[in-house]
Amino acid sequence: QHCLPRLCDARLHRHVCLTVPISPTTKTDRTTTRVAHHRPTAGPIAGDQNVPGKPNMMQKLLSLTTTRLLACAAPRARAVAGTGFTSRGYAASSGKIKAAPMVYVSGEEMTRYTMELILDRWVRPHVDTSAWEFFDLRAKNRDDTQDQVLRDVIDAGTRLKAIFKEPTITPTSDQVTRLGLTKAWGSPNGAMRRGWNGITISRDTIHIDGVELGYKKPVFFERHAVGGEYSAGYKIVGRGKLLTTFVPEGTTTPIVVDDREIVDDLNAVVTYHNPLDNVTHLARIFFQRCLDANITPYVVTKKTVFKWQEPFWNTMKSVFDAEFKSRFREKKIIKQDGELVHLLSDAATMKLVVWTDGGFGMAAHNYDGDVLTDELAQVHMSPGFITSNLVGVDSDGTLIKEFEASHGTVTDMDESRLRGEETSLNPLGMVEGLIGAMNHASEVHGGSELVTPYTNGLRATIHKLFREGRGTKDLCGAGGLTTEQFIDAVAEALPEALGNK
Repeated sequence: QHCLPRLCDARLHRHVCLTVPISPTTKTDRTTTRVAHHRPTAGPIAGDQNVPGKPNMMQKLLSLTTTRLLACAAPRARAVAGTGFTSRGYAASSGKIKAAPMVYVSGEEMTRYTMELILDRWVRPHVDTSAWEFFDLRAKNRDDTQDQVLRDVIDAGTRLKAIFKEPTITPTSDQVTRLGLTKAWGSPNGAMRRGWNGITISRDTIHIDGVELGYKKPVFFERHAVGGEYSAGYKIVGRGKLLTTFVPEGTTTPIVVDDREIVDDLNAVVTYHNPLDNVTHLARIFFQRCLDANITPYVVTKKTVFKWQEPFWNTMKSVFDAEFKSRFREKKIIKQDGELVHLLSDAATMKLVVWTDGGFGMAAHNYDGDVLTDELAQVHMSPGFITSNLVGVDSDGTLIKEFEASHGTVTDMDESRLRGEETSLNPLGMVEGLIGAMNHASEVHGGSELVTPYTNGLRATIHKLFREGRGTKDLCGAGGLTTEQFIDAVAEALPEALGNK
């Protein structure tokens, strides 16, 4: 049993690394142009192509493995030969929901293992995912491809507009050594935000009717997706003169931004900027979401001290006053003489703890939003109950949306799993991300009338099991289900929710 998860993991990793030879009779939803950047993998699954007169690897697996093992192997065959398989391995000619095109980015460790089980047990038996484009964003694959895989993800996301991303690793120096990497690759998130013209990262509380988590009503958060410390340049310097200048486009005359003497022997000099052109778009996204959900909006800055944050507030307020204030008053979300309220970041920190009834939203700069949403997650049980949705925009104005969980790869639990110990990972945050990506893909490419009943049914099934005390141990205590038991329980209950009794 311990080898099965490894085959599941390896199977999908190979699935996205294999260069597929295309003949006139071979159907594939990928091209050699896209996958050729990824190094072909050796091994039984990578070599299961049809050879006349010789049994292929899938046929061998059919005769040698159990149904559980086949559930991992069958989707690999679909990518090579274009044949649909159910979770039991039989060709499926009908009855599946046709999912809209989107990008699926796989990660690693415990979340990778769990999402592969979810794909095999909750998704593939009911959904035709042949239009999805899969990418392997493990740190090792980024290293092997010299980050070409990340560039391919960004290109595919720009084309398809809908992306689901599993949690990934930003390797530490220890992991560089352990994984045999050539360097410590940076976080892929920054590249994605830049590549998709990121506007905001929406992080909202997840709620289950009948289950008390933290906030009683939804809390929305918009975190500016670009700028600030995350794109900073820096140098460690000694004593001397520090002169920061800016040269406007089209001129050669520098403008002095700052001029100071540095008198300490050891100093960190940091330079960054906050792009503000897209704050108008962020404001419209934020206020519209709050208006639709009857939520009171607040804007968070530290503009009393950090004077450069004043334009962020000014832009948010001008959009609110011109386009939304009257509508918020009409719906009685704010008083008839009410105005948009500004909160200092220190005050917002306290409000997140005190306002446990929920029913409010906050918008903030990139770094403040990162810190405050971490606090939001702790009040609302854990990061597993917070969504994370990057919203960008294409050159034609179409929104690009990338969905993921707000937590990491859960390394400690994965180490327990690899030691053969029992685990209980709640996948709700990741599944909400998958649902969001599938729904957005269907809105962009069509098919919402088919996809939405499935995603609603999946969410309802998960929530029902939690209400019944058949969830993972974080909510159901010591008597809760293991990772695999919960996957199986949802898989068994899902057909009824989808009307397939």
